Amino acid sequence: MLNNKKISRLDLGKLTLAMVDGRAADSVMDSLDSIAPDIGKYIYEFAFGDIYNRPELDLKQREMITITSLLTQGDTNNQLKVHINGSLNVGLSEQEIIETFIQCLPYVGFPKVLNAINVAKEIFSSSK
Repeated sequence: MLNNKKISRLDLGKLTLAMVDGRAADSVMDSLDSIAPDIGKYIYEFAFGDIYNRPELDLKQREMITITSLLTQGDTNNQLKVHINGSLNVGLSEQEIIETFIQCLPYVGFPKVLNAINVAKEIFSSSK
């Protein structure tokens, strides 16, 4: 619900994604239109409509968890770019993002952390 008006999961997801990722998500969603539009709908409805709108965590916490999860998977540079931007958009600082990655060192190792830091460096330099 938004302002006591019932809103569809799809519309709620679109609004939430816009708050988190701004324009960075547009290219991802647009790229799915011609080949897998249902995946875009799932991202909107499930990830951003349902999961991101649960009341227990705020958007900063959710983005911190998301970038950590992407880092631990490895080979997720494109998704990390979107969510590092999202992390900045919802109020995480560059230092908090890097510290989040450093926290992962004992659990996932240097290669994955260094890769994530390189993606962050690219995002940080392009946002200035």
